[in-house]
Amino acid sequence: MKYMLILAEAEEDFAERLKDEAAFEAYMAPWMKYTQDLQEAGVLLGGEPLEQSDKGTCVRVRDGKRLVEDGPFIDSKEQLGGFYLIDVPNLDEAIKWAEQCPAAKTGVVEVRPLWEIPS
Repeated sequence: MKYMLILAEAEEDFAERLKDEAAFEAYMAPWMKYTQDLQEAGVLLGGEPLEQSDKGTCVRVRDGKRLVEDGPFIDSKEQLGGFYLIDVPNLDEAIKWAEQCPAAKTGVVEVRPLWEIPS
């Protein structure tokens, strides 16, 4: 079964890490290990980090008119930092992988199953 691990952390923490190269490298080390562990277990289907939320653009269509706004749509203390797409037998296995994710220690990892649409 396919699950998306949706990663969210405090925006201030992320911004602070970007200011110092050594802090950023120390932050990234467990992420590299985690990604390697997912690959070696054969469960990783994909994943990518996201830019900071202030680089986002929101698009809505209301009454047939396109509305485009800069910045994040969600008013939150946390930002979406990225995702992993994994294929594991069940929710329990997905949760085990989520708990090993570095974001679980400082933010939150949402485990969401993909909706499998019949063809």
